[in-house]
Amino acid sequence: MSKIDFKPGTMVYPLPAVMVSCGEKPEEFNIITVSWTGTICSNPPMCYISLRPERYSHSIISRTGEFVINLTTEHLAKAVDWCGCRSGRNFNKWKEMNLTPGEAKVVKAPIILESPVSIECKVTEVKNLGTHDMFIANVVNIRVDDKYLGPNFGKFDLESSNPLVYSHGGYFRLGKKIGKFGFSVEKKKKK
Repeated sequence: MSKIDFKPGTMVYPLPAVMVSCGEKPEEFNIITVSWTGTICSNPPMCYISLRPERYSHSIISRTGEFVINLTTEHLAKAVDWCGCRSGRNFNKWKEMNLTPGEAKVVKAPIILESPVSIECKVTEVKNLGTHDMFIANVVNIRVDDKYLGPNFGKFDLESSNPLVYSHGGYFRLGKKIGKFGFSVEKKKKK
């Protein structure tokens, strides 16, 4: 097997395709599609999003210090793409995509009611990294659509939500589950 060298770049794929909602009042509520996002700490729970400074949502989040990461589904694919291609300076993305702003529990930014999971975030630090600024944030609340909770409530059923991911310019759904954390070292049960 031989390897070919590529120019250094962003080759960590797939990435989540999320819709980040922001704004303090309905007249400024906005949505931006983001794939530069992820978990950075479990205790305290923290995550990040990275945005270009020229994006409309960048100035809103910089001013308010709050945003919501809304996970997406295959059903939301068109809205995810459209909200990533159009600017909130020129369009009301909520109306254009028939999305519903809902009330968050802790932050002033709205959640997207059609999203299976909405992660409420408060910015703790902004790092300028070149083309993007990274908004590092504490997770202050998570709202989950109860139709995606299993029979025991408390465990999110990822597979039934049909999550959307992004890879090299394309949107994809996840495939079948092939294992769980620790399956490779799990002791076999005696029969």
